[in-house]
Amino acid sequence: MTTDVIENERVKSPLAQAFGHASPIIMGYVPVGAAFGVLAHKTGLSMLSTVLMSTIVFAGSAQLIAVAMFAAGMPPLSIIATTFVVNLRHLLMSASLAPYLRSWKKRELVIFGYEITDESFAVHSARFGNGDLSKRVSIYTNMIAHVSWIVASWVGFMTGSAIPDVKPLGLDYALPAMFIALLTMQVKNGLHVFVAGFTGMAAIILVQSGADQWSVIIATLLGATFGAGVETWMKR
Repeated sequence: MTTDVIENERVKSPLAQAFGHASPIIMGYVPVGAAFGVLAHKTGLSMLSTVLMSTIVFAGSAQLIAVAMFAAGMPPLSIIATTFVVNLRHLLMSASLAPYLRSWKKRELVIFGYEITDESFAVHSARFGNGDLSKRVSIYTNMIAHVSWIVASWVGFMTGSAIPDVKPLGLDYALPAMFIALLTMQVKNGLHVFVAGFTGMAAIILVQSGADQWSVIIATLLGATFGAGVETWMKR
């Protein structure tokens, strides 16, 4: 993002900027959130439980896994342990954003950190890297994305009885498509493309080898290490 673009963004109100940043996230959240709502309805969860899960948990993969395990009759501790492992990647995301948040107050960090997801992390990484460190824009972006997920879940639940099967609709491709779009925002040179390709291949290999729950964390660490090594070698 050029300096002129950043200055033009700052002319807009923080809320308007936040809507702009959240728009690609919303496009991915609406179909997937609706799919979650439909599955929750078919599993037997109440509307209140569905909406509360999207409000409190706010983690697409964890919610879908939890619903599937609930339908299979798994005990609560197993569901909690599984979703905890799946969401361990948030430690890496938080650590990556931490250097930009040193001046933030604790209550601001709590509000911001509570609503960080894979998608908002990608957006904020690009923003912070380009010098856009507005607290209000950051928090508003998260809130808008969160509300869209809650509403989509509610709509999906309310229409659940009218949709016999969500698979033919292809809604499961919405998140991968959104991640591809978010990735293109951060790829700026050949090294980034190379590292992204390496990390993607590492994740695929890990999933195929049966380490699907750890694939994102391990692939991210491998990709970061590989990228740092290549960058150091190129500077020699």
